[in-house]
Amino acid sequence: MQVVEIKGFNARCAAKGIEREVSLFMLQHEPIEIGDYVVVHVGYAIEKMTETEAQSAWEIYDQILAAEDALARGG
Repeated sequence: MQVVEIKGFNARCAAKGIEREVSLFMLQHEPIEIGDYVVVHVGYAIEKMTETEAQSAWEIYDQILAAEDALARGG
């Protein structure tokens, strides 16, 4: 997700039109700025990543969802 706002150890992050409140506590020793990308797991940012890595991750996720959809439709 991309960081769009930071307040202390909390951030508002967005991805694919969805926004979430995310804790930055686990990355407190990593400089996080607005515009950065982070991996979010159960409400916590657990890893900082580059824009390219984030884009690649979403492409893979989209492929997984498409494959699941095709299987659900019997194909």
